[in-house]
Amino acid sequence: MLCMQAVRRLAECLFTSVFSNGVIHPIQYCWGLVYYVLVGLTVHCEGPILGIKAYTIGDLFAQGRWYHAAGIMLFLWATIHHYRSHVILASLRKNKMGEVIHFKHAIPYGDWFEMVSCPHYLAELLIYLAISVTFEGRHLTWWFVILYVFFAHAVMAVLCHEFYVKKFDNYPKTRKAFIPFIF
Repeated sequence: MLCMQAVRRLAECLFTSVFSNGVIHPIQYCWGLVYYVLVGLTVHCEGPILGIKAYTIGDLFAQGRWYHAAGIMLFLWATIHHYRSHVILASLRKNKMGEVIHFKHAIPYGDWFEMVSCPHYLAELLIYLAISVTFEGRHLTWWFVILYVFFAHAVMAVLCHEFYVKKFDNYPKTRKAFIPFIF
C-alpha cells in the first residue's frame, strides 16, 4: 500500500496537480524526496523477518484477517478522495479542455471540500491510518509516523484555511480546516 501511495503521489504531481509559479526551499524539496524512503524503512523496522520461502496466492489469502480487509478498504476509500481533492484543486486553474489558464487561487467545492478546507490532508492521514489497521495497530513505530503526519498536516491545513478565510469574503463559514466538525 505504501508503494502504491508513493507511485500515485508521484503520478499526481506529474500529471494532475497544477502548481503555482512559486518556489520552495531546497531543504523542503529534499525532505519531500527522502520522506517516502524513510517511511518505507519505518514499515520494515517492526515487520517480520522474511525468509526465502515462496508464497502462493493461496498462502497469502489463508493468512488474511479481517483487519487486512478493513485496512485495504479504508486505504482505497481514502485514496479515491485524496485523488478527487487534487483533481478539484487542479480544475480551478484549468479550462474545460484541461489546459492551464492561470495560477490564481479560488474556492474549491465538491467532495470533501464541503466539510474541510484541506481534504487531501485528511485523506492522506486516513491512508496512513489504513496501513496501521493492516498492521492490526501493533507497530509502535508506525504510530509515530501517523503522529508526524497528523501534526504536520494539521499545521498546513490551519495555515491554508486561514489563507482562504482572509482572501475570500464569501468563504464557507461552516468549513473546518482539517477534521470535519472539529477543526
